[in-house]
Amino acid sequence: MAHDIVFFLAPDDETAAATRLRGPGEAFESVTCRFIEPDSAIAEWDMYFEEPSAEVPTVEQLLGWAWPEWVTAPLNDGVEVFALPRRLTRALANASCAELEELAGRWTTRLWSEDGDDMTDDDLLAVLQGVARLAVSAVNTGGCLYSWSF
Repeated sequence: MAHDIVFFLAPDDETAAATRLRGPGEAFESVTCRFIEPDSAIAEWDMYFEEPSAEVPTVEQLLGWAWPEWVTAPLNDGVEVFALPRRLTRALANASCAELEELAGRWTTRLWSEDGDDMTDDDLLAVLQGVARLAVSAVNTGGCLYSWSF
């Protein structure tokens, strides 16, 4: 499980890849959270917008979904930089408050069932709302959304 996760806006993959060693830092508009797996979160969010449902996806459904791609190849240091799919960025940018609330509820339920008391104490709705704001900026500026985690 990743300890520190930063969802951030960058103009392109090359710029995002350059954050690998030190993280996005203050130079990028970002949203932070802790103790989640960004790749499974991104896959679950994408699944929600492509096949809307308040039901928590099964492990098989989630593992069978298209997972985000690495911007840089993973090394043994645990650092990962993923690109969020463009369709997910557009979906988040256009999401209603009700959709974000439903997705946050579903995501919270899944994480609680997997992690129990070890689940993140971040406000997952606030995380989603923050990432959705970044998505609006990405759509408006032609940028892309990424996650950096360690």
